[in-house]
Amino acid sequence: MLHIGGVRTALFSWLIAKQTGGKFVLRIEDTDRARYDADAEASIMESLRWLGIDWDEGPDIGGPYAPYTQSERLDLYQEATKKLLESGHAYEDDTTPEELGELRVAQQAAGKPPGYDNRGRYKTKDEIDASRAAGKPIVVRFKIPDLGKLKFDDAVLGEVEFDLSLLQDFVIMKSDGFPTYHLAHIVDDHQMQISHVVRAPEWIPSTPRHILIHRALDWELPVYVHVPLILGKDKSKLSKRHGAASAIEYRDQGILPEAIFNFLALLGWSPGDDTEVMNREEIVERFSIDRVLKSPSVFDNEKLVWMNGVHIRQMSAENLLERVAPVLERPESEGGLPDSVSRPVDRKFLLRLLPLVHERLKTLNEATDALSFFFMEEVHPDVEALPGRKSDPETAANSLEASLEILKTSEPFEPEHLEAEFRALAEKLGLKPGPLFTPVRVAVTGSSMAPPLFDTIAAIGRDRVVSRVENAIQLLKG
Repeated sequence: MLHIGGVRTALFSWLIAKQTGGKFVLRIEDTDRARYDADAEASIMESLRWLGIDWDEGPDIGGPYAPYTQSERLDLYQEATKKLLESGHAYEDDTTPEELGELRVAQQAAGKPPGYDNRGRYKTKDEIDASRAAGKPIVVRFKIPDLGKLKFDDAVLGEVEFDLSLLQDFVIMKSDGFPTYHLAHIVDDHQMQISHVVRAPEWIPSTPRHILIHRALDWELPVYVHVPLILGKDKSKLSKRHGAASAIEYRDQGILPEAIFNFLALLGWSPGDDTEVMNREEIVERFSIDRVLKSPSVFDNEKLVWMNGVHIRQMSAENLLERVAPVLERPESEGGLPDSVSRPVDRKFLLRLLPLVHERLKTLNEATDALSFFFMEEVHPDVEALPGRKSDPETAANSLEASLEILKTSEPFEPEHLEAEFRALAEKLGLKPGPLFTPVRVAVTGSSMAPPLFDTIAAIGRDRVVSRVENAIQLLKG
């Protein structure tokens, strides 16, 4: 599945394409057949679409360099492998997995770092042919120069230098006829005219390998953009224990795509000032590679939720309606309204309710708890919560009985008129507003935390409000 780090990398690539008038390409790299998952492939596309990271070329829409799925491009990798073999930059190797395991054990016992010892370089063609005839797996390895330094310019890190003597020969073509990432992405990047390779910092140690392959094939290098690592708040590498989920999981948690887009853009990039909340157009306009940071970024889930709340508050009620309605209409087991509430929800009624909770929502999923009592026929308040902290059951029951008369007869049944009558009632009963309003609030909503009381009463309607208050009185009287 497309985790948050992968989304951030895709987002930066997309922003570079939009900034430069280029094209953003979706390529499915599925040559590791042992780990291939068709569901994950579909999830990647679903995640990007949800976030609005659209692609100009890809497996579903085609393009001038189709196909865009690597398992359908094997002949290109075989052709490149053949060129590297013929030029002496690569060789066939018959070292078995068991032999590699024995090598690692021996190296560890000798206190040496584990790694391939380049033994395949010295096998003859006859030896390789004999191994192939015997059914041994044959791979193709790229030959690393024994000595020398390799330098390359990274768009974020500047000049990076490697000592080639520390690298071992590596596999570019597996025995199953599928290439490794090291070869496949280079062939595709060249053939698809990829200008910028944006990727995570863990690929920096592999970059010398990729540059050597480019040089061996006499191909022009792309611009390498290694974006900073994402850390958890404890400064360790980001993982699920930090709350970092896949993009789809965040969607299901009620996070807006606009908020994820905004939040991830600022993970490793600075707009040059203290601006934090931006829409998509502002980010595209202001993004530049030279403001991508070198130092790691910290993923703060609390800040994401805060930013999500800001984006919700900036929405029109009509836009929020279209986001909230599908959440409410989920099955109850998936965070929707109680199953007893009919679907689809009344959109006109919901649009009337949203202003009551709009400023309070931090996620879309919070709308279920905030609004469910509006849609239910009955609520079931906790009898101990009805009096509130500043009253007692007897006073609460008397307050509700007095309130019932207003609720049955008040005209018009509108917030301003209801509030005026209730405040007059509190004065008549010698109560402060709180001890009068709290039992009514809990009776009507089932909770002491709810939207403005009189707007809530008016929205629920006279008949259901009266029924709920009568039920609360019965609860208090036992």
